[in-house]
Amino acid sequence: MDVDADAAVDELYGLAPGDFTAARDECATAARRRGDRALARRIGRLRRPTLAAWASNLLVRERPREVASLLQLGEALRRAHRELDGERLRALSTRQHQVVAALARQAGELTARAGRRISEGTLREVEGTLHAVLADSDAARQWATGRLSAPLAAPAGLPPTAEPTGRARTGGAHRGVAEPAGSDADVRGRERREGLARARRQARDAERDLHAREQEERAARRELSGASQQHEDLRQQIADLTTRLARARDELRQARRREREARERVRRADREVDRARSQAEEAARTVERLSGAPGAATSPGQRAGGRAR
Repeated sequence: MDVDADAAVDELYGLAPGDFTAARDECATAARRRGDRALARRIGRLRRPTLAAWASNLLVRERPREVASLLQLGEALRRAHRELDGERLRALSTRQHQVVAALARQAGELTARAGRRISEGTLREVEGTLHAVLADSDAARQWATGRLSAPLAAPAGLPPTAEPTGRARTGGAHRGVAEPAGSDADVRGRERREGLARARRQARDAERDLHAREQEERAARRELSGASQQHEDLRQQIADLTTRLARARDELRQARRREREARERVRRADREVDRARSQAEEAARTVERLSGAPGAATSPGQRAGGRAR
């Protein structure tokens, strides 16, 4: 995506959800009118952000320092989890809860300042997005663009807020080996809870994906409608031009016929002129011949005048 497209997308995802669709369609239409159909299609496929996604995007745009701090915290949490560093993980997890709560509160303040207060449920979705950012590097990169269309969910598996199963042993050859985590009933209960949590996340993801596909379908239908209208307009233009061309050809034939007739009249007129000129010259010669012939009848005054000269 070029610089202009990036700027257009950034501007769109900075808008409140209620203003997004009209602005997106207007931007896509403007790109189509400029002849940039690739950009028009790309803009037209953009998904309208949910309130939670919009609030998360506002955080990225308005709180860059806090964003950088959260991303660093996420890297530290993921590293501690990979290394099974229980002590560091507990300390970072405590800090995580504080940071997430503070950022969610700021998100609510930002949306209220922008003219839209969000509900507690939406704030929980913002918190879920922030937890996903801490748990997954891909989610972190996606969030940091400020272009979310839906809230994020942490990937299935052990979240960074939890400690490794049991407490990691320290020292010796047993470092990283987990202690027993409780009874079988506890294990099964935890597994059921984790399975239920994963199922709920998957259901939410499926619902968001369905909503996104529906939006894409509506955008595709709008684009199809526009393309069909343009096709009809062009077809009508072709029909009009074909009619005009036929009319122009008929007028051309008539003009050529009139030209031929005019040329023929000019040739006839030229012949008549030549004939009249010949007759005039012949008449003039006759007059001259008769005027200068001997014994031609003249009046007494003409003869006297001739002698006087």
